[in-house]
Amino acid sequence: MPKFVFAYHGGTIPESAAAQADAMAAWGAWFASLGDAVIDGGNPTGQSKTITANGPVDGGGANPLSGYSLINATDIDAALAHAKGCPILAVGGSVEVAEALDM
Repeated sequence: MPKFVFAYHGGTIPESAAAQADAMAAWGAWFASLGDAVIDGGNPTGQSKTITANGPVDGGGANPLSGYSLINATDIDAALAHAKGCPILAVGGSVEVAEALDM
């Protein structure tokens, strides 16, 4: 079955401990709803830099990465359907979906 990378971009981090707990619960519920499709729940990412021909760019460049996951899906449309429920969408973020090609 094809694998897909979910690359999370943007979003906001809740300020209060209660809001952070709610956000973590939303992510847990979403991953649970994906079931066996989740290969690797991934991780959030910290500070990033992008390297270009002109040298490094602070802040991750034009669209810095917030995190990633690796998901099984029958095709990209099924992967997009899984991504539609991602909690990052509710906090102003986006999910980039790309097939991970076997090499």
